[in-house]
Amino acid sequence: MRESDAPRRPIRIGNASGFYGDRLSAFRDMVDGSPVDVITGDYLAELTMLILWKARKKDPATGYAKTFLTQARQSLADCAAKGIKIVVNAGGLNPAGLADEVRKLIADQGLDLSVAHLEGDDIRPRLESLLTDGHEFRHLDKGLTLAEAGVSPVSANAYLGGWGIAAALNNGADVVICPRVTDAALVVGTSAWWHGWGRTDFDALAGAVAAGHIIECGPQATGGNYSQIREVHDRRYPGSPIAEVAHDGSFVITKDPGTGGLVSVGTVTAQLLYEIDGPLYLNPDVAAHFETIEITQEGPDRVRVAGTTGSPPPPDLKVAMNYIGGFRNTMTLVLTGLDIEEKAAWAVDELFEILGGKEKFDDVDIQLLRYDIPDPPTAAQSTAHLRVTVKDADRAKVDRAFSNSVTEIAVAGYAGFHTTTPPSSASEFGVYWPSLIPANEIEHVVLHADGTKELIDHCPRTQRPALTPAPSTPHTDVADTVSTARLPLGSVVAARSGDKGGKANVGVWTDTPERWDWLRRHLTVEKFIDLVPEAASLPVHRYELPNLRALNFVIVGFLGDGVASSTRTDAQAKSLGEYLRARHTDIPTTLLPETN
Repeated sequence: MRESDAPRRPIRIGNASGFYGDRLSAFRDMVDGSPVDVITGDYLAELTMLILWKARKKDPATGYAKTFLTQARQSLADCAAKGIKIVVNAGGLNPAGLADEVRKLIADQGLDLSVAHLEGDDIRPRLESLLTDGHEFRHLDKGLTLAEAGVSPVSANAYLGGWGIAAALNNGADVVICPRVTDAALVVGTSAWWHGWGRTDFDALAGAVAAGHIIECGPQATGGNYSQIREVHDRRYPGSPIAEVAHDGSFVITKDPGTGGLVSVGTVTAQLLYEIDGPLYLNPDVAAHFETIEITQEGPDRVRVAGTTGSPPPPDLKVAMNYIGGFRNTMTLVLTGLDIEEKAAWAVDELFEILGGKEKFDDVDIQLLRYDIPDPPTAAQSTAHLRVTVKDADRAKVDRAFSNSVTEIAVAGYAGFHTTTPPSSASEFGVYWPSLIPANEIEHVVLHADGTKELIDHCPRTQRPALTPAPSTPHTDVADTVSTARLPLGSVVAARSGDKGGKANVGVWTDTPERWDWLRRHLTVEKFIDLVPEAASLPVHRYELPNLRALNFVIVGFLGDGVASSTRTDAQAKSLGEYLRARHTDIPTTLLPETN
């Protein structure tokens, strides 16, 4: 960290994209809003890398997030006038190609801006030699090696850290195009550049990781997807989040005045818990200890986050791989009225009699989704859905041969037969394969605007973390000692859920010491499984974050092999937290909200 210079003011970093396909105008709104020093954009997810691979297979000149070009075309001139830096991971699988396209836009508009890009994340071209050299690329959850699984990835990208971004900015870049860097790296790199941090300023870096994690999903930090709906009084589209990162790594989360949504301790806590494992949050530049974070409301739509401590990062980088798993097709049959389960069984038996048996397919998934109620007041409330998905390496088996067979039972099976869609065609699906690679196998490179290359060294200090779930606190049945009411868990608990590959996470938290004391005793792994029975056959890890009055549950395998291949109706577990909150449990009456 700088010693001779006085600390600079906090850097204001606004994030204008949470995913590829996010609100296009958010970037322009950020430029037109209150002053910011840097605008970041997160466009990549595991599924996005597969989407970009498919796009590049059709056109080798693509492979990046095309929407960013539209945003750049609309905003470059004003960014130049206002001195706003742009740092995005929209480069995807082709950062050099996107950087060239941005340079063309700059030239067309007669602007004086320089563009740098990063490379080194893509190990797919080196994969065979890496395997020959003994790198097994074991699946982080399943333990299988690529060879044992007999699969060949079509994309393989290591997660880079933030120091390439810092180097590009130090060399004068106005726009930095990144490939697969971590989501938080966009804030880590810009903050390190601004404040002159060193590679071992781990506490400051950890604070930037927390800031990056909070703002990476855009308006999810400013009232979007927030379970405490009654706290959000301004329900216009939420303003994009802004992180004001100070020289010590503490920061304030805010948004542009006059925009919709809310920035509160709750909205920030929700995003901190989103898609994490345990309290130790690993990044290529630092291991951030989320259990040390302190969150306070500083003012309206201003939340201060401080106290984050950091330790050396692990010696390995995470690698996100995708391979083509085959083809899939889904048809949904509607069941109405009485005898729902018997009708469903008849439909399944008849369908697979036509198809020649379930064993004809690599995988069959059948879900009976009950929406029906007794004595339904409307026709819609008398229906259930029978969702049948088939997967196979042979497209012909799951193409129209499958969906047309569903319609063959239209007049030959249960009464009231109809489907939600006409016969559909099969689609290719991908499978996510998370793994690790030693950091020293990756060359993190910056291509500066003048054409020079700079190799970014990895962290000089590393530390292999011990990741162990917190032990489940023994359940205390309060029903025998205090008055309770059987009500939804959400009466006193907030939640945020999401996906991490094939895993689902559910973060739950509450707002008072008394409710927290009850929550940590009550919601054990066993109680969680009781409330979420679909997790019963899967490993469930439980972590405590007392500083946030929060628990985080990670269900391994809940989403199968990830969003691209999951057969769940909610393939990213976005609604799992709300389902948990709707489940009834025994809550002490002294903890319930006062009613007027």
